[in-house]
Amino acid sequence: MTRTWNQTRVSEVLGIEYPIIQGPLGGLSSQKLTAGVSNFGGLGSFGAHGLEPSAIADIIAEIRSLTTKPFAMNLWVSMEDEGARFSDEAAFRRAASRLAPHIAEAGGTPPIFAPYRPLRFEDQARILLDAKVPVFSFLYGIPAEEILVEAKRQSIATVGTATTVDEAKALEDAGVDIVVASGFEAGGHRGSFLKSSEDSLTGTISLVPQTVDAVRIPVVAAGGIADARGIKAALALGAEGVQMGTVFLAAEESGAHPLHRQAILSGQARHTALTRGFTGRLARGIKNELLTELEKPGPEFLPYPLQRTLMKNLALPAQKAGRADLLALWAGQSANLARPSDLQHFLASLVEDMFKTDGLPNR
Repeated sequence: MTRTWNQTRVSEVLGIEYPIIQGPLGGLSSQKLTAGVSNFGGLGSFGAHGLEPSAIADIIAEIRSLTTKPFAMNLWVSMEDEGARFSDEAAFRRAASRLAPHIAEAGGTPPIFAPYRPLRFEDQARILLDAKVPVFSFLYGIPAEEILVEAKRQSIATVGTATTVDEAKALEDAGVDIVVASGFEAGGHRGSFLKSSEDSLTGTISLVPQTVDAVRIPVVAAGGIADARGIKAALALGAEGVQMGTVFLAAEESGAHPLHRQAILSGQARHTALTRGFTGRLARGIKNELLTELEKPGPEFLPYPLQRTLMKNLALPAQKAGRADLLALWAGQSANLARPSDLQHFLASLVEDMFKTDGLPNR
């Protein structure tokens, strides 16, 4: 029986028309973007890992006021790195010394040390379960068995992220419904959890077919996919859906600052690099002055999320001063393929290009 490219298990499990997932985009998500992608027939996602449970509940309610279609809420299973709770003011001052000249240049004030207030993944997950969100996606690990069991009982689809084949197999063994195979081309954080991120850097074109061969659950390809050509390539490798992040980050509906969107759309994202300097965890962004400076030898970065919190002391004045060169600008390796476009027009063009030559291989 002949099927069109969008008729896959990913579409079926998630209850969507097109197996296109908008990457959760971490702190750059927006309710409008999430709902817009879902209303079109894809799966909009909202990255909520840094939010208090009460704020997550409010966001879910707002998204539901904007769409009746399935959407995903995304969390990080691992909320902090080793040493975060014991990092002291001396370590803070050493890490802040790297940023001090840039903060002063942007017109900001010196950062002030404050005790770390941890968030609990379990408390965030409880909000998602109580709200019966359509899709619960996550990275940096696997939720506890009782969480996955309850999600299944409530017919909440679960989507885990793998950066290696072994991680994908672990997700399948835990009962997760869909696995996102995330190649190192992807923008933002590397969600590795079995080995270090530096030891888990496999490209999408290599990771996807190996993952497809290793697991029985549907595989979604992520990393470097920005247009119909990328989707077709992913399907040819055996994936049954794609996750795209940077192209949605460039949309006006995203929560990205205008300087960030302009950097992606103006060609400044031609060179990207991986760094721990932005948050304490390995992540890919545009190689600008800030990233280059952070990669030079110097004081150790703080453990996640302390480094991420520290960086806000530079981000706010840099935005106010219009200094994109001093901002953490997340972007994947295919950022230059992003084009200025209205969200609905972009999605319509993407789907039209896919239907012009239906490239779904026979299974």
